[in-house]
Amino acid sequence: MTKQVTGKCAYFSGESAEDQVAAFYQRHGHSLAAKRWRGKAGEIDLIFNAGSEVVFVEVKKAKSFAQAAQRVSMRQQKRICLAAEEYLGTLPDGLLTPMRVDAAFVNGFGAVEIVENAISAF
Repeated sequence: MTKQVTGKCAYFSGESAEDQVAAFYQRHGHSLAAKRWRGKAGEIDLIFNAGSEVVFVEVKKAKSFAQAAQRVSMRQQKRICLAAEEYLGTLPDGLLTPMRVDAAFVNGFGAVEIVENAISAF
C-alpha cells in the first residue's frame, strides 16, 4: 500500500470514528457545536454543548481501547487545552464557561468508550 493510500485510509477511519462518537454524544442529549474546530493552538475533534457546559472531545481509534488511550500524548493534551481555552475565549462567559475535556476511544469493532474529564489539569 502506498503512503498516499495509507494516509487516506487513516483520514477516513478517523472521520468515521468522529462520526460514531458524535452520534453517541447526540444520543445522550448533547448538541454538536463544532467538528474539527481549528484555532491557532490546534484542532479539537468535537465540541458539544451540554446545557450550559461545553464538552471538548478528543477522538482516538485503534484496535483496542488501551491502544487508543496510548495515542493521547502529553504534548497533545497541552495542545487540546490551549485550543479549548482559545475556543472558550470566543464565548460570552469566556474562561468562566463550565467545561470539561473528554477522551473518546473507538476500538476495532466500532465500540465507543468515553472517559469524561480525561484532561482535567487545565
